[in-house]
Amino acid sequence: MKTYQTNQIKNIVLLGNSGSGKTILGETMLFNGGVIERRGTIEGKNTASDYRPIEHENGNSIYSTVLYTEFQNKKINILDTPGLDDFSGGVISSLFAADAALLLINVQNGVEVGTEIQFRHAEKVNKPVIIVINGLDHEKANFDKSIEMLKERISNNVIIVQYPVNEGAGFNAIIDVLKMKMLRYAKDGGKAEILDIPADQADRAAELHSALVEKAAESDESLMEQFFANETLNEEELKKGISKGILTRGMFPIFCISAKQNIGVDSLMDFVANEAPAVTDVPAPKNSKGEEVKPNPAGPASVYVFKSSIEEHIGEINYFRVYSGKITENL
Repeated sequence: MKTYQTNQIKNIVLLGNSGSGKTILGETMLFNGGVIERRGTIEGKNTASDYRPIEHENGNSIYSTVLYTEFQNKKINILDTPGLDDFSGGVISSLFAADAALLLINVQNGVEVGTEIQFRHAEKVNKPVIIVINGLDHEKANFDKSIEMLKERISNNVIIVQYPVNEGAGFNAIIDVLKMKMLRYAKDGGKAEILDIPADQADRAAELHSALVEKAAESDESLMEQFFANETLNEEELKKGISKGILTRGMFPIFCISAKQNIGVDSLMDFVANEAPAVTDVPAPKNSKGEEVKPNPAGPASVYVFKSSIEEHIGEINYFRVYSGKITENL
């Protein structure tokens, strides 16, 4: 693995109600980044995240797990967390270690109690949130209902960046209103074929693009001036506004995927790699003395231990995030 600069590292935590697909999304992100050669499944009990016997027995994540992938010359550190509220300690500690959260929604169920609880956990620590609607290949998928529930129970600041063309069993296409393109996937998913938006989707795409532009402009005074002058923003200005809106929690962008079929995950990873906040973007955390700890490789050593565990054949392991300085092995 290559050496990455601080601004090339993205630290994200996967949140969501049990059954929303966090573990399979993490698995697919590892596969797309070339970290693993074959994707595991919950049924096969062979995912990178849920490897403990108790998780195999229950079919659910019980502990938080540290994963990573590499994408577009960026390193994405991933914290997969339990969806069951009984194990929320792993969620809370992981939120402190991450710079942004991906909140997964099971499109069959929409916003569930666990969704609201985990969103509130993110809210308490002022963490940026990107919303991911998963399972759009399911025959009972209902994207519009999920959007209604998000606006009613999560925030009025949710904003559509992507919507499905043909949700349900034949799901294979997404309209991206940021890039104003259609993403179409082969049967086995993977990398999208980028096409022009079909005529029958042009009006809806244009309407949602305008809403996204207005929301992005609200996040920055200079962009608002640009919007009033030109009545639009170009793609780079739009991305700038979205990035700032995410960082200030003034915007919660919505993406579409089927993690199981690997549809839309490449586009989500592209957004995380390029638009999600890095440690250099977020406010500096404070240490136990109330002092800000700025991300400085040459500064004094400062770490946050977010997890301790005992692993078979290894012993006690402490997982920590380095905020400043350099940590070396004590031989």
